[in-house]
Amino acid sequence: MYTGLLHLHSFIRWVILLLEIVVIYQCYTGMSSGRPFGAGDRKAGLFLMISAHTQLLVGLYLYLAGPWGLANISNLGFGEVMKDRVARFYAVEHIFGMLVAIVLITIGRGVAKKAIPDAKKFKRGFWLFLIALVIILATIPWPFREGISRPWF
Repeated sequence: MYTGLLHLHSFIRWVILLLEIVVIYQCYTGMSSGRPFGAGDRKAGLFLMISAHTQLLVGLYLYLAGPWGLANISNLGFGEVMKDRVARFYAVEHIFGMLVAIVLITIGRGVAKKAIPDAKKFKRGFWLFLIALVIILATIPWPFREGISRPWF
């Protein structure tokens, strides 16, 4: 079960990255063209948030049941985990970065529901989603990252 959820977790990353790009593009074009905030904008943000929250649930299970999260902290101790670059990435950096990104995505989705001018919705959403994307890109265990890499799929 762990391996299957790890593969699902890896697959959902691509869904989130694609949706992040779509939502950022929609916010940018809406901000620069002055178009109204429409149903397509709301739905794209909603799908992004649902994907991110699903990813969070799968990731929390992997963190609690897998060898790199809580078990690693329990076995080595927090001080030893913080000294090891790979253990620290999976036990602290990855989960913390992704939690911050998911909070930003959720706030960005909440902006779409506020009764504020559409230009402000696009601008706030753009920055929240862009910062979330940067954090996600920085805390994904990419295949080219030495020691902490995971396969592309």
